[in-house]
Amino acid sequence: MKRLLLLCVTAFCLGVCVAADTKEDKQFPEKDGVLQLKKGNFKRALRKHDQLLVHFFAPLSGESQRVSAAFQGAAAELEGSKVKLAVVDVSKEKDLAKELNATGHSVIRLYLSGDKHNPVACPVPQSSASILTWLKRRAGSAADLVTDLSQSEASEEVTVVGFFKELNHEYVQVFYTTAVELPDVRFVVTQDDDVIAKYGLTHDVVLMLKKSKLIKAYKMTPETSTGVLIVFITIYQMDPVTEYTGQTASQILSSPVLNHALLFVNKSSEDFDEIFSAFSTAAETFRMKILFVLVNVAELRNGRIMEYFRVRDFEAPLIRLVNLSNHVTYHLPSDALNVEIIEKFCQDYLEGKAKAKMQSEPIPEGWDQKPVKELVGMNLEKVAFNPDKTVFVLFYLPYSKESRAVFPLWEELAEAFEEREDVVIARIDASANDINLSVQGTYPSLCLFPALYAERVVVYTGKKKLKPLIKFVEKEMEKAKKYRAKEDEDRRKYIEAMKAEEAKKVNNTKDEL
Repeated sequence: MKRLLLLCVTAFCLGVCVAADTKEDKQFPEKDGVLQLKKGNFKRALRKHDQLLVHFFAPLSGESQRVSAAFQGAAAELEGSKVKLAVVDVSKEKDLAKELNATGHSVIRLYLSGDKHNPVACPVPQSSASILTWLKRRAGSAADLVTDLSQSEASEEVTVVGFFKELNHEYVQVFYTTAVELPDVRFVVTQDDDVIAKYGLTHDVVLMLKKSKLIKAYKMTPETSTGVLIVFITIYQMDPVTEYTGQTASQILSSPVLNHALLFVNKSSEDFDEIFSAFSTAAETFRMKILFVLVNVAELRNGRIMEYFRVRDFEAPLIRLVNLSNHVTYHLPSDALNVEIIEKFCQDYLEGKAKAKMQSEPIPEGWDQKPVKELVGMNLEKVAFNPDKTVFVLFYLPYSKESRAVFPLWEELAEAFEEREDVVIARIDASANDINLSVQGTYPSLCLFPALYAERVVVYTGKKKLKPLIKFVEKEMEKAKKYRAKEDEDRRKYIEAMKAEEAKKVNNTKDEL
């Protein structure tokens, strides 16, 4: 009887334990070893886990998807440890994300001892190894980085080497804090005088090595902060010029250098090597101040960045400078791209002398008083698409010899049509105003806007001489007359139909009354 009673008690206890485990599973659902947290169970998860690393993610973000995959890999490695990984979908848990100030695309925080108010920010990792490295470095010290440098010298990856005479020096703490913030980078500490002598340097210096080759050395000073060292390493980890691709986009946009020089160029063009060489030389001069980026206009996947900067493939090559903090854009006003011109443009920009590229210049006083009308971005479409006038516009670049060569001819053309009130000869600086029209071909571009209600553009491709231009305008005007007659007839029929419909409604209302 006692034995039976003991079996019953044991079975009851097991049942309670299973029920408790089942209840806990429901409270803290997991996927691939990663907790799936919501507002309802977030606080309980904090109380349960002494170290909780949480990824607040937006499911449609490419970066969030990559980090989520890294979390899954790290969760398997951390199974049984004191650290637990979790995720929060900010698209569903908006109130929780707002409460915790974690509304970005990919925010990662380590919560310690249940304190939700003072989490530790984790850098966005490139892989599961990055997460493990970050956690290990956080819990370790600079002594953990002391390594035989010969094991790293042949590495394909960039290695950051700190050579310090004393491991308890404040420089070492700055170096190690930097290592914690950059878990994707290999860091090594050495005190071997023979090794450092190989590079002709002294102690308290940071080296960046790749295959034993010294990329750059940085001498530590009392003013050196973690932020300064992060900028140095991040910049020299990249090539002087980085091509914009799907793989490099996040690296470019997360760079601590906010001034970016973008070269829009066709890599298949005959002058590419010459232009790229000049751009690369300038990049070396302005390292740490400006990040140099190449955008291949022949690459279809670059359409979005070209659209953002309002650059069309036929306009290449050209250079734009932008500051990512205010997104103000500057355009290099030259059709020649050599080292001297690029470097002067960059220096002028840094000194505040460069002229910002605006969506539109202000409308100049007396813009319509001369034979050639001076248009800008804000009045271009209003003037060009006037249904009662034929408008012929010269889109030009003020620094282009080809464009300036057309100016006298354009004055002659304007004088030829000066007595015609239904014809407007105009011009617009395409480098200083955003052109939202589909202007085909390189600048200078001559575009005629017929006197129609339909917004049509006819690009002139003939000889740049007065007689052919006059003939072209007159021919297009004759064509437009035929189309305009049809437009007027269609508009008349439409107006009559609308009047008839209105009259019908009035009669129906009277009948109802």
